[in-house]
Amino acid sequence: MLSSMLLGRYIPGNSMIHSLDPRAKILTVILFMIIVFFANHWLGYGLLILFVLAMTKLAGLSIRFLFNGLKLIFILLIFTFLMHLFLTKGGTVLIDGGFFTIESEGLVTGIYITIRLILLVVITTLMTLTTSPIELTDAIEKLCRPLKALKVPVHEIAMMMSISLRFIPTLMDETEKIIKAQSARGSTFMTGNLKQRINALVPIFIPLFMSAFKRAEEMAIAMEVRGYQGEEGRTHYRLLSWETRDTIALLVLVLFGALLIFVRQ
Repeated sequence: MLSSMLLGRYIPGNSMIHSLDPRAKILTVILFMIIVFFANHWLGYGLLILFVLAMTKLAGLSIRFLFNGLKLIFILLIFTFLMHLFLTKGGTVLIDGGFFTIESEGLVTGIYITIRLILLVVITTLMTLTTSPIELTDAIEKLCRPLKALKVPVHEIAMMMSISLRFIPTLMDETEKIIKAQSARGSTFMTGNLKQRINALVPIFIPLFMSAFKRAEEMAIAMEVRGYQGEEGRTHYRLLSWETRDTIALLVLVLFGALLIFVRQ
């Protein structure tokens, strides 16, 4: 299950989304995150869902494949939904359990917030699935270039962000291997009381941290051997090129945002 996690992975392809400039994809994701908050009823959220489904199709990915890789966030989604279901008050009382009540406003808000989180995770995952690590690093560096005037180490920050993102699936794979190895030795992680379960996680975290430090050291050595010294003296094998299709993609999203504002009113 952990190895199926998609966030941080890259799947090569020749789809329309793959061909977009990575800067356009980052700007599109940021703009979409803003547009999501314009939706305030079922029609707006329905349009957002259709838009994300269309982007998934254009990326050449199946909906089933995408959601199978996002199973790990379902716990967070369920928790968020239940929090709004029981704590948000207003509207008609649907269930009166004495010490707790479920009201219509809490149910509707819980559904809307859950959909919003799913859409944000899916659109971000689509970006990482269709953008290689080096493209993502170059795009972040280009977009943050104005900060160089303030002596901000833009290149180093972009590199760290990209490496951190790409380490997520690596650590998930490593965690799954450790869990399988410990289970083969007779360790159990889902039985016993809370204290016993926490103690059972220690044999997982210690080798996981050791593996993470080892991989980080190996990466540092590899970068040093290749003569990496930050941005100084570094050239680019593939240059980013902003095309007409990138401008059209942003304009489409702006028009979609205007449509949501219209629907909201």
